[in-house]
Amino acid sequence: MATEEVVRTKRLCASETDTAMVTEDTSDPPESPYSRISCESCVARRQCESRLDDVIIDLEALFRKRRTRENDPYGHPQQQEIEDLSKQIKELESEKSALEGDMMLCFILKNIKLDAIFRRITVQDILFSSRFSRSYVKEIHLFGSHKLTISKRLIEEARCIFRKYQSSLSKKAAKNIKLFGTTFSLCLFLPLKSSVVLCESQPSHSRLVGINSIEKLHQEARFDWKKFYSIVKNEIVYILLAVLSALVVALLNIKIPIALGDMVNVVSSFLNDNGYEKDAVTFFSELREPAIQLVYMYLAQSLFTFAYISILSVSGERVACNMRKELFASVIEQDIAFFDAHKTGEISSRLTNDVQEFKSCYKLCISQGLRSIAQTAGCIVSLYLISPKMTGLMVCVVPVIVLAGTCIGKTLRKMSKYAQSQIAQASAVADEAIGNIKTVRSFAMEDSEKKLYSDQVELVQKINSKLGVGIGIFQGLANLALNGIVLGVLCVGGSLMCTSEMTPGSMMAFLVATQTIQKSLAHLSLLFGQFVRGLAAGARIFQYMNLTPGIPLRGGKILTDNDLHGEVKFNNVTFSYPSRPDQVVLKDLNLTLPPRKMVALCGLSGGGKSTVATLLERFYDVENGSITIDDCDIKSLDSSWLRGNVIGYIDQEPVLFATSVMENIRYGRPDASDAEVIEAAKLANAHEFISNFNDGYDTVLGERGATVSGGQKQRIAIARALLKDPKILILDEATSTIQNADMIAVVKGGVVVETGNHSSLCMKKGLYWNLIKQQQANEDEIMSERKSG
Repeated sequence: MATEEVVRTKRLCASETDTAMVTEDTSDPPESPYSRISCESCVARRQCESRLDDVIIDLEALFRKRRTRENDPYGHPQQQEIEDLSKQIKELESEKSALEGDMMLCFILKNIKLDAIFRRITVQDILFSSRFSRSYVKEIHLFGSHKLTISKRLIEEARCIFRKYQSSLSKKAAKNIKLFGTTFSLCLFLPLKSSVVLCESQPSHSRLVGINSIEKLHQEARFDWKKFYSIVKNEIVYILLAVLSALVVALLNIKIPIALGDMVNVVSSFLNDNGYEKDAVTFFSELREPAIQLVYMYLAQSLFTFAYISILSVSGERVACNMRKELFASVIEQDIAFFDAHKTGEISSRLTNDVQEFKSCYKLCISQGLRSIAQTAGCIVSLYLISPKMTGLMVCVVPVIVLAGTCIGKTLRKMSKYAQSQIAQASAVADEAIGNIKTVRSFAMEDSEKKLYSDQVELVQKINSKLGVGIGIFQGLANLALNGIVLGVLCVGGSLMCTSEMTPGSMMAFLVATQTIQKSLAHLSLLFGQFVRGLAAGARIFQYMNLTPGIPLRGGKILTDNDLHGEVKFNNVTFSYPSRPDQVVLKDLNLTLPPRKMVALCGLSGGGKSTVATLLERFYDVENGSITIDDCDIKSLDSSWLRGNVIGYIDQEPVLFATSVMENIRYGRPDASDAEVIEAAKLANAHEFISNFNDGYDTVLGERGATVSGGQKQRIAIARALLKDPKILILDEATSTIQNADMIAVVKGGVVVETGNHSSLCMKKGLYWNLIKQQQANEDEIMSERKSG
C-alpha cells in the first residue's frame, strides 16, 4: 500500500499544470556555451509527461487487478510487474527533472545578462514560470562543473508567495542550500566561468502578481480633457452660473479693502484735523456712504457665495452620477479577458473611491479655486493702483514662491498616483478574500489573509503619510512665504507713510488686499492636494471609459428561426487565453456538434473542455480557425443575440444573485411570466425543492446564492437557461451520466482524440476506456471503504 500511495502522489503532481505567465527579456542573449539550449527540451518534457500518464494509468489498472486477486497464488509476477513499473516511473521523473533543469537555466540565461551586470527579476518569474513544474530540486547540475545554487530564504519566500504550492516545497529542499547577500536580499548565485551573476528578487505575493498590470495602467493613465468635456457639457449653463457667482464674490472681495480704506481715511482725517471736538453729525455723515457700501457688499457676498456653492453641489452630484453610469456601462461591456486581467476590487475602487475623489475636486476647484484665482488677480491690480512701488516688490518675490511650489507639486502628484494605486491593491486583496470566504475558512487561512491585508494597508498608510508630510511641507512653506509678504508690506508701507507717499487708508487697503491674496493663495495651496488627487482619479476613470471591447456586444447578422438549426463546427481552432498567451489550450481542434443531439466532451482536467464552451459563447475570439453555427461564422453574428437567444450556458460554478428565486430564474428572460418561470423550474427538476422553501419562489437567496446547496444552485441555474428556450444548451461539468449522450468526444491536450458513443468508444479500448475504468475503480474503492468502515 505504501507503493500505491507514492504512485497516487506522483500522479496527482503529474496531472497538474502550471498556468503562470512568463515575462521574458526580448533582447538577444549574449553568446555563451548555453545558447544551444532550445525549445526541444520543452517538447521532450511534454512527451515525457505523456508517457508518464500512460504508465500511471497502467499501474493503477494493475493495482485493481491485485485487489481482485488477493487469494491468487500467482500474484507474485504481478507484484514484480508493479515494482518494474514503479521503477520506470522513477526513471521518467528523473528525466523530467533534468529537462526542467535545462529549461530553468535557459530561462535564466535569457533574463540575466552574462557580463556580471546586476539585474532584478521577480521570484515568481524564476520559480513559477509556465516552463517549469512545481517539483523542486536542491541543486541542478548542468554541463559538468556549473551548477545553480538556490538560497534558503528564496525557498521560504516562495513558500509564502505560492501557498497553494506549499506541499511541493518541502523542508528537504533547504538541505545543502547556501545563503548569499544580506538579510534583506534574496538571490541566485550562478558561477559562469570567470564571472558571477547576481539576481536579487523583490518581496512579493502571488495574490499581488495579478495587480502588477494594474500599477502599469495607473502609470500610463492620462487625464482626457475631451472626455471630461463630453461629460460636463450638459452642465455648462450651471457651471457658468457658478463661475459668475464666484467671480462676483471675488470682485466684492477686491472692493471690500478699498471701502475699508475709505472708512479709515475718514476716521484719520477727523482725528488729525479736529481731534474729538468736531461735530459728530458731520463725522457720521461722511462715514455713512462707505459704511453703507460695505454693508451692501457683505450682503451680496453672502448671497452669491450661497449661489455658487449650491449650484456646484447639485451639478457635481449629477456629474458624478453620469460618470458612474458611463464607467459602469464601459466596464460591463468589456471582454472577459479584461476581467481575467483586472481585480474586482480595483474595478470597484474606480466606481466608488475614484469617482468620489473626482467629484470633490470638481466642486472645490471650480468654486474656491476660480474664486481664489480671481481674487488674487484682482487684488494685484488693486495693489498696483494703490502703490506701484510696493506692488513691484511683491511681484519680484511671488514668482520665486510659485516656482518652488511647482517643483514640490510635481513630486506630490507622483506620490498621489502611487498612493491611489496602492489603495486599489488593498481593496483587491480584501475583495478577493471576502468573495472567497468559504475557501479561506476551509483552509484555515484567516490569519494569513489578515496579515496580507494588514501589510497592504500599512503600506497605504506609509505612502499616504509621506504624501501628507509632503503636502504639509508645501502648505507650511507657502504660509511662511505669504506671512513674510505681509510683514514686508507693514515695514515698507510704514516707511512710505512717514514720507507722506501713502495715506493711512491706502495703507489699510493695501494691507487688507495683501491679506486677501494671502488667504486666496493659502486656499489654492490647500486645493492643490485635492486637485492632484482628483486629476489622478479622473485619469484612472477616463482610462476605463475609453476602453473599447475587442468583441462588440451588438452588430452583426441575426438568423431567423427557419435558418437556425443548431449545427456547430470547430474548424482547425487554435486558442490560448489572453492572460496566458504562451500556453496553447486548443491546437487545430476539429469538432462537429450535430443539431438536436446530446454531445458530451470528456477528458483529463485541463484538456480544453471548458474552453470549447467559452469559445462557443464567444467570450473569447479564436486565434486561428473558425467556429460556425449553421455555416455562419460566429464572428459575423450579433453577440448579444447569440448569447441571449441561441445559447444557454450553465457554468461549472453557477452564480445566483441576492434576490428572489423567481427573479433569479427570470434573469434568463426578463419578460417571462410567473407561469413560464415555474414551468422552467419544473423542467429543471427544481420546482419541488423551491416549493418547500418558506416563501417559495419569493425566497430571497444570499449573495451568490449562498443560502442554497450546490445542487439546488445548479438546478436553479439550469431553469434560468431553459427559460429562454435556447437552440444550444451548454452544461459545463454536468452531473448527468455520460452514457446517455448521443455522441462523446474525448479531448486531450487541446485535440479531439476520439469520437463516438459509449459502446463504440469502449470497444476501442483507448483513452475513454481507460478513463471509464479509472472512474469505476475509484467508485469500487469508495464502496469498499464504506463497507469496511
